[in-house]
Amino acid sequence: MNDKKSFLAGAGANTRLAHIGNDPSDYHGFVNPPVVHASTVLFPNAKTMETRAQKYTYGTRGTPTTDALCEAIDELEGSAGTILVPSGLAAVTVPFLAFLAAGDHALIVDSVYFPTRHFCDTMLKRLGVSVDYYDPMIGAGIESLIKPNTKLVHTEAPGSNTFEMQDISAISAVAHRHGCVVTMDNTWATPLYFKPLDHGVDISIHASTKYPSGHSDILLGTVSANAAHWEQLKEANITLGICASPDDSYQILRGLRTMGVRLDRHQESTLNIARWLEEREDVARVLHPALPSFPGHELWKRDFTGSSGIFSFVLKTESPDRFKAKAHAFLDALSLFGLGYSWGGFESLALHVGLSDRKVCKAPSEGSVLRLQIGLEDVADIRKDIEAGLAAAKSV
Repeated sequence: MNDKKSFLAGAGANTRLAHIGNDPSDYHGFVNPPVVHASTVLFPNAKTMETRAQKYTYGTRGTPTTDALCEAIDELEGSAGTILVPSGLAAVTVPFLAFLAAGDHALIVDSVYFPTRHFCDTMLKRLGVSVDYYDPMIGAGIESLIKPNTKLVHTEAPGSNTFEMQDISAISAVAHRHGCVVTMDNTWATPLYFKPLDHGVDISIHASTKYPSGHSDILLGTVSANAAHWEQLKEANITLGICASPDDSYQILRGLRTMGVRLDRHQESTLNIARWLEEREDVARVLHPALPSFPGHELWKRDFTGSSGIFSFVLKTESPDRFKAKAHAFLDALSLFGLGYSWGGFESLALHVGLSDRKVCKAPSEGSVLRLQIGLEDVADIRKDIEAGLAAAKSV
């Protein structure tokens, strides 16, 4: 066979997803890598054991299965190396622990995933790290918030639940002038629709629980670093003793094979639903960056190549004391949508968003924010279910 790597370098996204991360010739021609369960690894002699002069030394430091997934993620991210951790939250907290120390200061976007905020406000604070939250739309203006001891700037675009966009390139450029590490939670877009390292980010974070898995049954996170930050990230992960199981890694690698076609479907259906909701009188606003009406649309259009399957809308409500009642009526009337916290799977999900944790980005005043994960079901059926929810909310 001709050199597949050279061919894949110029191939389309779905072609690459079908082939990256594993060389069948390494495993007797089988197209999938073996699932290697490992803790103990044997050495041929004392000298090799003393110097660790072989590829695999202990289960926490990788197996052929976890390496196959890491190699696939590096191909997608353009990264120098990737670590695997047991959850999306761990994918955020491990690099924080790797690059922050007592006395340091971190800037965290105010539209951040709530468990990340909780980690910052509890464990980081206890470890002597101070944190300030900033407006996601601040762009290069973040320079005014950087202190002499600022060591890390964390970004997330679009923002969690309310989907604010960020000028990642501008923020990264300013942060680097001050010697800060830039991290980004890029779970919403995946590396198919946005490549953080190409926009100045040092550490790209993903909850692979979501679209790479695609089937609502695996918890896993990936953290990918550029060359300048890879060794420190890897060393921190080894020191913390954090790793992902080979079974879960295999399932994520398997999920990657269809992620492109699934994302295409999620994107198409979600935009259909978002545009439809935007036209309804009982909806105050639709929070989706791919809509021209959204404040961050131009940033999304400039930097991103697609949109995924999760967004929010504001349910129009006359009086604040009716916000919760209408939101609950909407959710309780749903049949197709499940009520669940995750997303990225094959099924549609809905929840009432809580925004009381925000410091800078306040909650919309027109009504409750309802987040929808649009799954792989038929759009007509999804619309029918949402209509039932809206009718129930209207009756309250």
